[in-house]
Amino acid sequence: MDYGHDLLFGTFLTPSAADAERVVALARVADETGLDLVALQDHPYQAKFLDAWTLLSVIGASTVNVRVALDVANLPLRDPAVLARSHASLDRLTGGRVELGIGAGAFWDAIAANGGPRRTPGEAVESLAEAIAIVRDLWAEDSGSVRRRGTHYDVHGAHPGPAPAHDMAIWVGAVGPRMQRLVGRLADGWWPSMAYLGPEKLAEANARIDQAAADAGRAPADVRRLYNVNGRFGRGAGMLQGSPQDWAEQLAALTLEHGTSAFVLATDDAGTIRRFATEVAPAVRELVDGERARGASTMTTEATDGAEEAKDVKAARVAGGQVSDVGRAAGPSPSAASGAGLRVTPTPDDGTRRSAVRAWDESTRPSGPGAPAGREYTPHETATGQHLVDVHDHLRAELDQVQGLIDQVAAGALSVGAARSAINTMTMRQNSWTLGTYCESYCRVVTTHHTIEDQSMFPHLRSAEPALAPVIDRLEAEHHTIHEVLEGVDQALVAMVAEPDPAAGIAGLRAAVDLLSDTLLSHLAYEERELVEPLARHGLG
Repeated sequence: MDYGHDLLFGTFLTPSAADAERVVALARVADETGLDLVALQDHPYQAKFLDAWTLLSVIGASTVNVRVALDVANLPLRDPAVLARSHASLDRLTGGRVELGIGAGAFWDAIAANGGPRRTPGEAVESLAEAIAIVRDLWAEDSGSVRRRGTHYDVHGAHPGPAPAHDMAIWVGAVGPRMQRLVGRLADGWWPSMAYLGPEKLAEANARIDQAAADAGRAPADVRRLYNVNGRFGRGAGMLQGSPQDWAEQLAALTLEHGTSAFVLATDDAGTIRRFATEVAPAVRELVDGERARGASTMTTEATDGAEEAKDVKAARVAGGQVSDVGRAAGPSPSAASGAGLRVTPTPDDGTRRSAVRAWDESTRPSGPGAPAGREYTPHETATGQHLVDVHDHLRAELDQVQGLIDQVAAGALSVGAARSAINTMTMRQNSWTLGTYCESYCRVVTTHHTIEDQSMFPHLRSAEPALAPVIDRLEAEHHTIHEVLEGVDQALVAMVAEPDPAAGIAGLRAAVDLLSDTLLSHLAYEERELVEPLARHGLG
């Protein structure tokens, strides 16, 4: 089941005391490549590790966009009242980039050796429930003093506050059934690890969480599903053992089948972090966005078909006609399976151009053979054609965000871009860096989208309908041109960072993005005009 959450991608770092600066440097790599989260394992009894909370604070101060969290905080050695205030404080200092990951504890001998309690499984569940209640109470700074008497934690008149800078999530690391039921009742997220809970066990655990949520009067979607994953890029056939595209398909399947919406990769290798951020994450997002759009289109089409059918029935009744047992007016009518005409409208090119430069001659574009006369389309075929428009609309919307972010930076506005946590104070140079990160991320998304088309969709259409070959040849050629335009954006970003005059740097970037806007929007409109109908007939491949 897909719960519909936005996708997050992060890295899970080892807080090694032997190479502290390298850990911070890896966190910066995650930040600069556009990952959403840096997480640290928390084992306060491990003498070879840095204290995870101290390290997390340094990482928060050393990064700009990425969220930070303990994965997960060791409750038996970290008092819940202190956890509440330390997390809220760091959240304020980082502009709302901290989430609370928490677990009931494990390795009880080591915990006891460091002065912590030794708890049974039942006591661990009970103590975590008490801790979550205390944390939430102390974040509600407008309420009265906090008083809670529990079996494991007592609070006697504690003053609440400070509150976090944003609505901080509480993500619980849990493996056992009792802890999973606690997640469903109380938590904002479930954060297991693939090493302890394989993908084959997710369905059963999710069902348990969903039922507990429903029993508590909550929706299953109130609980985000996170997943610590591990793997290596290569040619293997196992889970996360193949190419970046293999990884993307496997992770997208976890989202669509099990609702996993945050993937945190355990690695201490900078190259792996970069590949995960720049190759895997954009591809997963595109695959999931496409399937979600396809599902939404199918539901919309089916709803439209149902409404049309209802109107037919009503008209038949008004005219005095007979209505069959299945609710359809008697007599000849199109079957639900055959559908009607293709109700998908390709996005037109309105002719607006921002740049004086032209990347190609649009008048030389070939056209395909057109739709077969009298062809009718099933709801599934209609949804397949709509899928291309929906994916393109996502690219158009993000391009608008890039343009808007340039306008904000040029005006001196403080922004970290769409889908990033707000940063309260930021210099112009930091704004420029954030803009660069966002633009780079968008360029990677476009490149990934075109790669998927070149390697999958285009060969399928070329084989299914040879008459489309001239159109596909032209689209592939335009992909190469767009890649060159994207390279121009990259060069403008480099120049912007080096340019001592921020206004001049922004002007150069604006010109490059204007050319990207012209070429990409023109290309998307042409592709939809030529391929929406063939895709409806032949599928996506």
